[in-house]
This record gives sequence, structure tokens and C-alpha cells, in this order.
Amino acid sequence: MNALDAVIEVFTWLGFGGAIVLGVVAVIVWVADGTWLKAEGLVDHEDGATFVRWYDADGDANGVRVGDHDAAALAGTDRLDIWYRYGWRDRMRLTHRPPALRAILIAAAGLLALGVVALAVSWVLLFARG
Repeated sequence: MNALDAVIEVFTWLGFGGAIVLGVVAVIVWVADGTWLKAEGLVDHEDGATFVRWYDADGDANGVRVGDHDAAALAGTDRLDIWYRYGWRDRMRLTHRPPALRAILIAAAGLLALGVVALAVSWVLLFARG
């Protein structure tokens, strides 16, 4: 076994092992995130602040002042679909899943691709050497 084979072997193990670890982390983040339900949010711009108000599944009125980043995204919007945390009051977000989950899944897919490519290169070198 030469140095190239050792490097390819390391990349194979890192790729597949990292993909499995990040896959488990993604499942933990998904489960810990809880249940989020869709609702129609009404956007109010008052006194230099942006508020989103909605009715939850129990018919209760909810409202939250959004941060500067979300306020910029909501500029000129009167209504939009939001996601609120079931069983909690005044907690909402603009995406169904947490943004961190998408980043974790992309990283897991990248590591899986690294493992597959390294394994394919290893097989090609194995059969090329005879």
C-alpha cells in the first residue's frame, strides 16, 4: 500500500463516517425542533418596528416583533405564510424547518459524496494495477 492508497482510504472513512455522524445530528435537530404549524400571518409596520400577528390552531391571537433581518425581508408585505410553534405562544419563523438543519444535511451530503468518490477512485486504482 503506497501513500496515495492511504490518503484515499482516509478520505473514504472520513466521508462515510462524517456523513453518518451528521445524519444522526440532523435527525436529533429535526426531532428537537418540535412541531411547527402553518398559519397566515398579518404583517404590521408601526413605529419603525415590524410585527407579525396570527391565529393559532386553538383560535388564540399571537403576535411577535420580528428582528431586523426578517423585517427587511417583510418590507412591503401585508400577508404571508408563517410557521408557529405548536403549544407555544408568540413564537414563529418564516421557514418550515430550521435553517441549521439544511446546512447540516448539505454537509452530510457533501461528505457522502466525498466517500463515494474516494471509494470509486480506490476501486479504479485497484483494478488498474491488476
